[in-house]
Order: sequence, then structure tokens, then C-alpha cells
Amino acid sequence: MDAGRKYLNRCLVRVKSLAVASKAAIPLPYSDNWNMEIDKDWQGCSEADSSSQVPQIIEANPDSPQKSPKDRLIDLFDQVEKHVERMRRDALRMEEEKDILLTTLDTLRNSEMMIELNESEREEVNHFAEHIFNRCLTVEVHVKTTRDPMQEDSLHQVNSYIDSLVVSLREDPTGTKTRCVMYMNACSSQAQGAADKNFEAVILGCTLDDQKRIKKRLQGLLDYIDTSTRFG
Repeated sequence: MDAGRKYLNRCLVRVKSLAVASKAAIPLPYSDNWNMEIDKDWQGCSEADSSSQVPQIIEANPDSPQKSPKDRLIDLFDQVEKHVERMRRDALRMEEEKDILLTTLDTLRNSEMMIELNESEREEVNHFAEHIFNRCLTVEVHVKTTRDPMQEDSLHQVNSYIDSLVVSLREDPTGTKTRCVMYMNACSSQAQGAADKNFEAVILGCTLDDQKRIKKRLQGLLDYIDTSTRFG
């Protein structure tokens, strides 16, 4: 294991320990069973394990005289629809997880820990972070959300707002947290506190699905800011 990997592993362990100490969620899914060599996790998978994940569409009482062919087909289509919706939920969860991981990488690369490195160490760690970033981008999960041009533009603006939070976190953690809270307040009709009116106007132009995802993304970032400023 090279020095860059050792250093980043120490960073991840430190982030994990902070989360345990504060009992706060941070935008970095972590498990004691995680291993940097992800492919090893799949070596023990059997064909039986894979087949158990295949949707099973089973007709109940196919010989029942009380159901017409149409009713039987409708029942089967209902089952298929349930599997489709479950698949969409799973895919959305994976999309969110990917977004959280990418946000975490950006946050770590803009953290104060990077300032403490000398030029050689910073180059090595950045190279390793770039490797992880590109590896994450190889996972493509897309659940289509129908948007008109105005909604597309609103989503683009919202992403720019959030990206600016990540970039400013290192230089101004207090101000960044204040802005993040105001963005969160703009996402809720029952918020207690000031909301950023510009952000509110933009997010109201997004689809409802996008609004939900944006709120989760902001909450994850806010939890991370709370953890890093408390123990940083």
C-alpha cells in the first residue's frame, strides 16, 4: 500500500471516528466491513444468491373460474409495476449514494487537512483522490426525471449553489454553514429561521423529485460541516 493510500485511509478512519463520537451522519457511507478492494466482496457470491434477486412474477390461483383473462393479466401487470417501482427506488438510492461519495471526495480535497501537506504529499493524495473519483464515475445509474427546459436550468443553478458551498468550506466554515442552513430553510415550508430567497426562487423551479434529492444532499453536507467544525 503506497503512502497516498495510507494517508487517505487515516483520513477516512478519522472521519468515521468523528461520526461515532458525535452520533451525526456525514456524507460518507461507511461500514466496518468495507474494504478498499471492493471486488473481493463479490468473490463469494453464488449463482443462487444472484438468482434470488430476480423478480418473481407468480400468478395466484391461475385456474380460478372467477377471474377473466383480463383480470388475471391486470393482476400480473400489478406485480410487474410493483417491481418496477422498487427498482426505481433502488436506483434512486444508488444515485444518491454516488452523489454523496462525489461530494465527500470534493469536501476532502478542499479540507484543511490538505493544507497541512507538503507539495509532494498533496500531489500524491490528489492523484489517489482522482483515481477514486474516476472509479466512482464508472458507475452509471440513471433514473429519468422528466424536466422542461426551465426545470433543467433551475437544477443547474441549484447545483452551482451547492458546489460553491463545498468550495468555500475550507476558507469559511462558519459562513458556509450559515448559507447551508439558509438553503435548507428554503427547502421547507415549515422552516424556523431565515431562508435564502434567491435559492428558494431557484429550487421552486425544480421538479418535486429534484427538490427531495437536493434537500437530502444539503442535509448530508450540513451534517458533515457540523462534524468537521466540532472536531476539526
